[in-house]
Amino acid sequence: MPHERPARLPGAEAGVLAFPDQRSVSRAAEARLAEAVGLAASIGLTIVHSAAFPLRTRRPSTLLGEGQVEAAKLAIEENKVGVVVVDAALTPVQQRNLERAWGCKVIDRTGLILEIFGERARTREGSLQVELAHLEYQRTRLVRSWTHLERQRGGFGFLGGPGESQIEIDRRLIGERIVKLKKELEQVRRTRGLHRAARTRVPFPVVALVGYTNAGKSTLFNALTGAGVYAQDQLFATLDPTMRAIRLPSGRTVILSDTVGFISDLPTQLIEAFRATLEEVAAADIILHVRDVAHPDTSSQRSDVLGVLHEMASGENPTLDEHWMGRTIEVLNKADLLGGIADVPGTDASAIAVSALTGEGLDILRAALDARLAANMVTLDYALPPSDGARIAWLYQHGEVLAREDADDCIRLTVRLSPADRARFEQA
Repeated sequence: MPHERPARLPGAEAGVLAFPDQRSVSRAAEARLAEAVGLAASIGLTIVHSAAFPLRTRRPSTLLGEGQVEAAKLAIEENKVGVVVVDAALTPVQQRNLERAWGCKVIDRTGLILEIFGERARTREGSLQVELAHLEYQRTRLVRSWTHLERQRGGFGFLGGPGESQIEIDRRLIGERIVKLKKELEQVRRTRGLHRAARTRVPFPVVALVGYTNAGKSTLFNALTGAGVYAQDQLFATLDPTMRAIRLPSGRTVILSDTVGFISDLPTQLIEAFRATLEEVAAADIILHVRDVAHPDTSSQRSDVLGVLHEMASGENPTLDEHWMGRTIEVLNKADLLGGIADVPGTDASAIAVSALTGEGLDILRAALDARLAANMVTLDYALPPSDGARIAWLYQHGEVLAREDADDCIRLTVRLSPADRARFEQA
């Protein structure tokens, strides 16, 4: 089955063009261009030229005006560019026309992000999600990519007739593969549901990290858990979800979940394909929204994350949209780039400044997690026989023991428990 992907060209010379328009007024043109350059560089492209063109109207044939096409062509020829990355969503016709005008390969924002995800995915789940997203994208581009296959094949069976063209066969094969992938991903969702049910039976609160790509989620994850999750100063360093148990100052155990980073104008194919991964956010007791507070575009990045969460919540995860605000703590990361946590404005109980790199502010964050989890808990007194070591250990593991009094015939514990843990303990 034909399956064209944007060529992996490590070391190839590339140009990046960003087209800020009326839909992107909240994001500075320089910030958009810098992000696009970072995306292209993250897959090994050598950036030899970049430029931002103001886009007043979107031309159906080439997206941008004739003068801009010609100006870009001169820069492409002068710098001997082999790949042009256009920081916009191109239609198949626009992509084809720009390739003809410039005489080189053109990749749009969606294709570039799909290529990055394809290189970063490590688990089978991640690979399935990327393949599904790519096929959804590719299906609309067969006209551009496979025009040489428009020839007709003979009829099938005894019906005769003109039969299917090769491009129709390609579309049908891609459609069949998409159906198969969706079934496999549905099985992933069921498996995740079973894992969540298991955590409910032996409950630990779940804390999910979300945020814009390269905000420092994985660095924070490593700092809190001591894990060795891949963390680099690059976009989309983490794609596959990772979970670890951590111990808070109260002694309470929570599960920390690191998820894929968000980005502005995230392709709709990826929002759907990664729904199974991001369901962890919907099931979380607390959401840590990690922000790069030192980034000049941090406010717009925050809006982009909230927008993706809202889009994910529509349909099958309405509870995410209804309750996630009350479960969210904003983590203003990279405070070290501003001089320290004392120099970060706007911090309070719902916005905590930290530096995952230096560790500054992490104790405050851990205490805030404890306080948020304790808000809905109840304080109870239990008297247990000394021989009932298993239940005593269970209370220490799942609750916060505030006081203990040992006597010959019983052990009295004052414990703070969640309502679910209280019901489970008293029904045992």
